[in-house]
Amino acid sequence: MKNFIEEVTWRGMLHDVMPGTEEHLMEQMRVAYVGIDPTADSLHIGHLVGVMLLKHFQIAGHKPLALVGGATGMIGDPSGKSNERNLLDEATLRHNQESIKEQLGRFLDFTSDAPNAAELVNNYDWMKNFSFLDFIRDVGKHITVNYMMAKDSVKKRLSSESAEGMSFTEFTYQLVQGYDFLHLYKDKKCTLQMGGSDQWGNITTGTELVRRIESGKAYALTCPLITKADGTKFGKSEGGNIWLDAARTSPYKFYQYWLNTSDIDAEKYIKIFTFLSKEEIEDLTEKHREAPHLRLLQKKLAEEITVMVHSAEDLENAIKASNILFGNSTADDLKQLNEKTFLEVFDGVPQAEIARAEIEAGIDIVTVLNEKTGFMKSNGEARRALTANSISVNREKVKEDFVLSNNDLINNQFVLLQSGKKNYFVVRVV
Repeated sequence: MKNFIEEVTWRGMLHDVMPGTEEHLMEQMRVAYVGIDPTADSLHIGHLVGVMLLKHFQIAGHKPLALVGGATGMIGDPSGKSNERNLLDEATLRHNQESIKEQLGRFLDFTSDAPNAAELVNNYDWMKNFSFLDFIRDVGKHITVNYMMAKDSVKKRLSSESAEGMSFTEFTYQLVQGYDFLHLYKDKKCTLQMGGSDQWGNITTGTELVRRIESGKAYALTCPLITKADGTKFGKSEGGNIWLDAARTSPYKFYQYWLNTSDIDAEKYIKIFTFLSKEEIEDLTEKHREAPHLRLLQKKLAEEITVMVHSAEDLENAIKASNILFGNSTADDLKQLNEKTFLEVFDGVPQAEIARAEIEAGIDIVTVLNEKTGFMKSNGEARRALTANSISVNREKVKEDFVLSNNDLINNQFVLLQSGKKNYFVVRVV
């Protein structure tokens, strides 16, 4: 067995661990699970730490279980939240589960015959036929209210700071999650639950149920909640969550998120979100510190994680798209961008619309620059810029005799105007 605890410790992925866990894992192949909230049909990068924990667990020779919380997703976990979540119906949860399993398959081996092949389980499968009376008799009587009230997640919600209070539904959440651990202990020989540091209270309720009901020994391990050095929330951009689904967050935007990481965060994230060895990371970090302007850490981090979540081809396209603004890209490079990526690359760049009929008839560049777009304040300014050779159409320099036509359209609908190195303008043909 490889030493899983040692691995996640140097990677900065260990927050708290129950005594005896390391020795327990070194004895033989063990089974551990991480719970995943199925409230959307895609994981986002906030889920990735738990997924990476499961992957390292599998690499170390152990068996990972990914638990999709179909039942708990219907209730809502109070940990770290100030109010209740929307509850989902079963059909939506099943759809989300299938989508999540497909994404997890990029990280975990579900399909091999190896004894430590990963499994996906859904707590709705064992909770759906559990009556309320059976639950409070068979599970509830083993845990005191005093024990449940002592949990930080409960205390915070019942404190004077929380105007919302806490419903009975959410109060029972830790019992339902605790029962998951008990069920997997009995059914799958699962002896370890892992999760974020805000889950410690819920996880230890599970270890307590295993002890009281089965007289067994179960373990808990948590990882730190990922933060950013500037205090803003990890995993969020101005447009919301950074999703693993390319339809929700394009590979270009995904790549850009990691590329724009600060130096401090990049040193931390490259250990957590890649499988590079300690030696490789130390070597790369040293080179980065010698020449931080080259952003070696950010580039490597963005490359590794984009290939892992998407593909090598998606990475290549994301790099090409990134070079449009900052590199020596050509008209051909521009024409390879799909509409979504083109608009993302030039997000925030001023735009104007020109009728398709006018483009088909051909419009002289001076008219385009001033009258049709307002990119230049006057025809005279447009002519001076053209004479100075500072105007480009789709990255190619043009003169005053240039006529804009159908042949110049990117994706049959856009034209990119540029004045000097950094002033861009997008023409949309309608």
